[in-house]
Amino acid sequence: MRPSATRGLLLWFLLLSSTASHAQDSTSWVGNTYGDNAHHVGNGARSIWVSPGGIVYTASLWDENGRNIGVYRDGAVLGGMGGTKESQGSAIAGDSLWVFTAQQAKANTVGRYNRATMRREMVFTASAAAGSGDVIRGLAVLNGKVYVSDYGGNRVAIFTVDGIPVREWPVREPGALAVDSAGFVWVAREKDGMVLQFNTTGRAGAIIRMAPGSRPSALYADSRRGQLWVGDQGPDMNIKIYGSLDGKLIGSFGVTGGYLNETRGLRGQTGDKRFTRVAGIGRDCRGRLYVLNNPWGGSWDLGRNGATDLHCYDDRGGLLWTLQALNFEGNAAADAGTDGADLYSGNMIYRFTGKGGANYLANTIDPFRYPQDARIQPGDKGRGEHFGMLANVHGHRILVACGQNPDVFYTYYFNPVTAGYIAIPGDTIHSPVRNGFQLDSAGDIWVGMGKQVVIKHYPLTGFLPDGKPLWGPAVVTPAPVTIAPLNRIGYLPAGDRMVLAGGNPDWTLIGNRIEVYRGWLAGNRIPNTVITLTRAQAKSMAVAGDYVFIGYYALPTIDIFDLDTGILVDSLNAGEGVYAGNDVDSEYGVQAFHKSTGEYLVTKDDYNAAKVVVYTWKKK
Repeated sequence: MRPSATRGLLLWFLLLSSTASHAQDSTSWVGNTYGDNAHHVGNGARSIWVSPGGIVYTASLWDENGRNIGVYRDGAVLGGMGGTKESQGSAIAGDSLWVFTAQQAKANTVGRYNRATMRREMVFTASAAAGSGDVIRGLAVLNGKVYVSDYGGNRVAIFTVDGIPVREWPVREPGALAVDSAGFVWVAREKDGMVLQFNTTGRAGAIIRMAPGSRPSALYADSRRGQLWVGDQGPDMNIKIYGSLDGKLIGSFGVTGGYLNETRGLRGQTGDKRFTRVAGIGRDCRGRLYVLNNPWGGSWDLGRNGATDLHCYDDRGGLLWTLQALNFEGNAAADAGTDGADLYSGNMIYRFTGKGGANYLANTIDPFRYPQDARIQPGDKGRGEHFGMLANVHGHRILVACGQNPDVFYTYYFNPVTAGYIAIPGDTIHSPVRNGFQLDSAGDIWVGMGKQVVIKHYPLTGFLPDGKPLWGPAVVTPAPVTIAPLNRIGYLPAGDRMVLAGGNPDWTLIGNRIEVYRGWLAGNRIPNTVITLTRAQAKSMAVAGDYVFIGYYALPTIDIFDLDTGILVDSLNAGEGVYAGNDVDSEYGVQAFHKSTGEYLVTKDDYNAAKVVVYTWKKK
């Protein structure tokens, strides 16, 4: 804060003494197994390959800090390769020397990586299809040959490990692919619910016709057991086990219904064998089973594939460990009903106990009951609705989900009796929203609409029997000219306090002026406190209790200002071995909650190491 000329010396003294006497209590995180940058689990893994020695290679489309291809063993991070975006993520396979992955820069190519050096040695063309995206959707390597599902070219092709074509045959829209030691090539056709068998010359064999609604999404040929394991992204959300010689169903692995099963947990609850979308399956020489499943809630890229959730089981099906990266560009808001123990992002619920970790409690998307949910639409313009705002009004939870720099906001509500943890789609607010958005703790919505230079207040009027919130007509108030252009809105029902930030023509940023009004609904339009920010490029603002919390672009620090005095009372930075990321690169990347203990929970988006940073802070 820059003190005004009339109070400069006094306020400067108070600022220094106040800052020196206050400190954050603790730093933790949710959304990733590990909290430091060096060991973070890579973001958005979409496919896996497991070596006989138990080294797991995952491929994603994007990892901000260079773990585009993650390398793991025994629940630990060995490193990464592929940079930020070399691989497409749609397919990966390997042998004793190399790992092969579908590439992103040229969507019809496959890259070969040296397992020892973790470097890409070569790239070869595996499809003649035009366009981009998931052209290659399956890879397998056996006896010096690379088998490719060329989805874009409607064929299966075989290459040498040096990328020389060997053979091909036509298959319509081939997906996941596996090759067993008996020489059978298995190819999934996800849309049709079928798995096709061929020999290595392309002659067709058995056809597995799965139950209606099934979507075979991952294949693993378990040659030691004579089995074919098929991941099903349909309503069963589990793994089907077939005889690899005859294709007959002989069993399954995982809870039927996965995370939506209501007989062994709440709908939406994740955990041991409660899979979401099975995206990869593998085993090692010790018989340990590895299952990669993607939580629902599209990433910013393809609007459909979610976060990393890798499970490892012993040969009897007992869970050994998980590796999870459940957040990329997103943040989570505290639930007042649990006094901050539960944190809601746009698509996840985390259980925060103060101890760092993924703390994955639930996925709030049900694609079968609510296929129209904006959070799973490939055409959604929000680049992934991973930012959550939450209000708990007499036990009724209201969730607002939005993207990184949003001008559209989606509301959701909950009915624990009929839907468990699932967020039920409600109303959409757009037009667009360019001058701030706030869901306050009483459930009211405050919106700064485009270039209208007004603040619209939608008061919560009640709830329908199923829990759907109802808002009254907008009460329109001109935005104060002293804050123009308006950038952010924060309203605190306790004390009828309005906090406005503005002054920046870039609507994704905040200017250097913050105004605090007491008695806003009572009609006060003269700011009681004015705060002038001295740091450049303020990006995100949150209000709670007696403070306003400011996050900055290109700086990880969160500054805390007193709403009554305008004094900077503290600054939150990374601590206790927790990496806080580079900055706040999102409009709503900071959230704050005042606990009953007097402490504040402050959450921050860390898109670098794929997690949500959680500060617990209390004024001393």
